[in-house]
Amino acid sequence: MVYKVAIVDDKAQNRLSLSEKINYSGEVEIVLMAKHGKDFLEQLKKIPSAQHPHVVLMDIDMPEMNGIEAVRHAHSLYPHIKYIMLTVFDDDDKLFDAIQAGADGYLLKEEKVDELLNAIKEVIEKQGAPMSPSIARKALNLLTSQKRESSSEVASALSDREMEILKGLVDGLDFRKIAEKLFLSPYTVRTHIGNIYEKLHVSSKVQAVKLAIKNKWI
Repeated sequence: MVYKVAIVDDKAQNRLSLSEKINYSGEVEIVLMAKHGKDFLEQLKKIPSAQHPHVVLMDIDMPEMNGIEAVRHAHSLYPHIKYIMLTVFDDDDKLFDAIQAGADGYLLKEEKVDELLNAIKEVIEKQGAPMSPSIARKALNLLTSQKRESSSEVASALSDREMEILKGLVDGLDFRKIAEKLFLSPYTVRTHIGNIYEKLHVSSKVQAVKLAIKNKWI
């Protein structure tokens, strides 16, 4: 199979150099080269769908329209096309924005030609998400930190009283015992427990307790 590829980079020398490198393999046909995101979208409109690239190698920092904005627009219009971001720096914010925009891969420009060709094959044949090793580590760290932030946001949604009642549930107390301990009516405690379930998106005491222990809220 010959892979149809588009190259989008604001520097003409970069476009030429990259096209020569990957063309040398005989596995790639360059069907489009553009100098920025807007140029890419305008050119893509003019060519028949049969000639659309399988993969776009997209620079990020470009005038007129950067690579992330271009992918965001193109992904909604041409979801069958795969987008691999090429960048000099493994910037956290740009990595996150590119993934949100619909990028299928994220590589440093310093990657060897073989790695780039493997990435092209991976997104087409295996529906993979190729990343340079340093970028993959950053992506994992971003996802982990987001999970922590999401967990802490859920916990902060509980009032002090609800946290006291949740602690009682973790300690194995039923709603009557919790009511006695906190000098509340059983009805009030049951109302608070219902609110806790709703905020934690759970439907039982067991689920609420597991979540509290897992996230170390208590």
